Amino acid sequence: MTKHIKPTDSELEILAILWERGASTVRAVHEILEQRKEIGYTTTLKLMQIMHDKGLLTRDASNKTHIYTAAVSREQTREQFLNKMIDTLFGGSASQLVMQALGQHQSSKEELEQIKQYLDKMEE
Repeated sequence: MTKHIKPTDSELEILAILWERGASTVRAVHEILEQRKEIGYTTTLKLMQIMHDKGLLTRDASNKTHIYTAAVSREQTREQFLNKMIDTLFGGSASQLVMQALGQHQSSKEELEQIKQYLDKMEE
């Protein structure tokens, strides 16, 4: 994210839908959102318009129905939130974050093996 715009929780929900589905209409996004929580169509529309104005979404208005696409990647957004969390909650220590996460989360053998492989790769 070039401007480092931090999406709100509601905006993150919309981004997650667009990351999964790809380019979508407001109606398609709204139908998924309303399965998760009570939200009106005009609220979804307004949120997506605001997100477009903020640069979080792109909009193709060439057809009668506008098609929205995430303008930021999931990876960029994860990195931004993770860096902020490491800085503010873990005093800049990534190892503290990892130890906290592993201590609070029951990792599968497969996940632990992936972590070991990643650490081995980092040491090379």
